Amino acid sequence: MTQENYIVALDTACGLLHNDLAEFTTQFQSSNSVHSFYEKSDNVEWTTGFCTGEYWLAWEHTHDDAFKKAALCQVDSFLQRIENKIDVDHHDMGFLYVPSCVAAYKLTGSGTAKKAALLAADQLCSRFQEKGQFLQAWGALGAKENYRLIIDCLLNVPLLYWASEVTGNPRYREIALAHTATSMANLVRPDHSTYHTYFFDPETGTPVRGSTQQGYRDGSAWARGQAWGVYGMALAYFYTRDTKCIELFREVTDYFIARLPEDGIPYWDLTFIDGDEPRDSSAAAIAACGMLAMAPHLEEKEAAHYRAVAEQLAAALVEHCAVRDPAVSNGLLLHGVYAKNSPYNPIPADRGVDECNTWGDYFYMELLTRLTTDWKMYW
Repeated sequence: MTQENYIVALDTACGLLHNDLAEFTTQFQSSNSVHSFYEKSDNVEWTTGFCTGEYWLAWEHTHDDAFKKAALCQVDSFLQRIENKIDVDHHDMGFLYVPSCVAAYKLTGSGTAKKAALLAADQLCSRFQEKGQFLQAWGALGAKENYRLIIDCLLNVPLLYWASEVTGNPRYREIALAHTATSMANLVRPDHSTYHTYFFDPETGTPVRGSTQQGYRDGSAWARGQAWGVYGMALAYFYTRDTKCIELFREVTDYFIARLPEDGIPYWDLTFIDGDEPRDSSAAAIAACGMLAMAPHLEEKEAAHYRAVAEQLAAALVEHCAVRDPAVSNGLLLHGVYAKNSPYNPIPADRGVDECNTWGDYFYMELLTRLTTDWKMYW
């Protein structure tokens, strides 16, 4: 595909978003579509920031102030959410507040956005566990059954790096660095696949065991988790300049690439490389963004390799997964998976299987943006 093809794809995505501004401004898209259509949702769960982030990307691309107006309306909702502590007892403050409020502050200087994002950073810091040196993902703080981190949080800690930059308070960065170091030390297996979650002893902080919450089984590589590892290691290097991040990036990225099926759209778990299991288009979009984020920090030959793979993934997404007709879906990217259970992991109920999801839509737009402009990232 040429850059012109990517611009056309981004134009199409922005047009689809514009069609639905009236429906999704004072309310948000639900986390995943049902029969390819998003229902309306209040500002709850961990995913609503991606809806606002799509509007900021669309505004940057089109300069249509309808997107800016909608995004700023949603920023007001995020301030209300964090001030009233609505569904914030978890670590996903970065997913919620980076593409919505940090983006708004970077792009417009919004004081409301800055206030909301800093309150969210404080909320995230409240989940830091000194014993083990990590941000606890879910559950009552200190509870043994949930004394763990998850790989997704590598995309949440940029909120803390940003907070440290804008306030001058080193504590935010110190917590981000500690969590990143603990993640790097425990989440990558010897074969370069990744654990989704990792438990620690609440009495001593000693690493205990890796497991999965959403993958096929504890020993497999959940595709979206591996993709969070790809992008997460790129962001970790961006903020720390620790060369260990580059080494880990190569490992987790090469594993992801090696497990891609012929058409380039990964299965929901990288155990599968063929057959009838569901695909997860969002994992492809996330991983491709991570490859492009890391490329400027690599030697040119290696950078060119990862850029080429990212472009192949983008082309596969445009060809096989992109929505073009609003009669088909009010989302942007088909064939995603929110959660899928398995014979070895019955914990998650099937949800959003072969559907659009908001993070898939957002990272698809970010991918196209990265391929068509010198984008200043929100993360």
